[in-house]
Amino acid sequence: MTDEPLVLGIETSCDETGVGIVRGSTLLADAIASSVDEHARFGGVVPEVASRAHLEAMVPTIERALKEAGVSARDLDGIAVTAGPGLAGALLVGVSAAKAYAYALGKPLYGVNHLASHICVDQLEHGALPEPTMALLVSGGHSSLLLSTDITSDVRPMGASIDDAAGEAFDKIARVLNLGFPGGPVIDRYAREGDPEAIAFPRGLTGPRDPAYDFSFSGLKTAVARWIEAKRAAGEEVPVRDVAASFQEAVVDVLTRKAVRACRDQGVDHLMIGGGVAANSRLRVLAQERCEAAGIRLRVPRPKLCTDNGAMVAALGAEMVARGRAASDWDLSADSSLPVTDPHVPGRTHDHVHEVSKENLYS
Repeated sequence: MTDEPLVLGIETSCDETGVGIVRGSTLLADAIASSVDEHARFGGVVPEVASRAHLEAMVPTIERALKEAGVSARDLDGIAVTAGPGLAGALLVGVSAAKAYAYALGKPLYGVNHLASHICVDQLEHGALPEPTMALLVSGGHSSLLLSTDITSDVRPMGASIDDAAGEAFDKIARVLNLGFPGGPVIDRYAREGDPEAIAFPRGLTGPRDPAYDFSFSGLKTAVARWIEAKRAAGEEVPVRDVAASFQEAVVDVLTRKAVRACRDQGVDHLMIGGGVAANSRLRVLAQERCEAAGIRLRVPRPKLCTDNGAMVAALGAEMVARGRAASDWDLSADSSLPVTDPHVPGRTHDHVHEVSKENLYS
């Protein structure tokens, strides 16, 4: 027996239906149903397709997670769900499902922030987060530098992408190279056989007068696309592997350089990297090299925990329960632009669950 909270987390911010179950900081189940194949023919995520896929996958994925964890829904201490940011329709599916399960079970509901969840998931692999921790989150929708002194209540934005996020740039360059979707994994694979110094692509926002912690990958994306177009116009073969390696190096060079600088400037000796692009092999290697040189401890979850998943939501929900944070009210709504400064959406009282019958409605 344990007093650690048992929490189920639901993640539906984009195209992954993720359901995780966590007891304290121990991961019991991480079930995912992906609709990426349904989006591949469009070259990107289609919100309506994602929402429909979440609707179809929700109940089976929750049941699979409960079975994997070896627990009953009645055993849960709370239900956590991504309330934002993300695709509005996709978020609504997850929030609605979480409300239904929480109400039926007579359990507290916790609406949490997608970005804060990406930080908190590292606790499942490397233990409690140091306070403060600098976090570099890189995905298809976000490239952010965040300073967390308390993952449940205090997450401060230090910098963010002002145009294309890193993952978005990977997708677009993969499309120009005719490598398919999603672009991150395939660019990484081709780059391993290429020369990262073959082509001198630009590093955005790295001048002395540029914002120290913000990111810009739109100019890089355009430069790479024009380089490829010029080769094709001249009737020359495009060296796909060298282009992939040089483009990838430009992205990870900027990401790691700014992250280490932020740690130094803020006096923080821990850097956590999360988000889908954190699965990139070159990013991991270069970040480790630069952190070691700067005396900074690097924490990066295993690749499966970097991409969107329910485990990260459950991890943050469990932390909310453990620290006695206020549960959300039944009028919790999805917020596609929920700011990272709101790690969770608290309700007006701590005991909203008592508004429903304590008899378990779930069978």
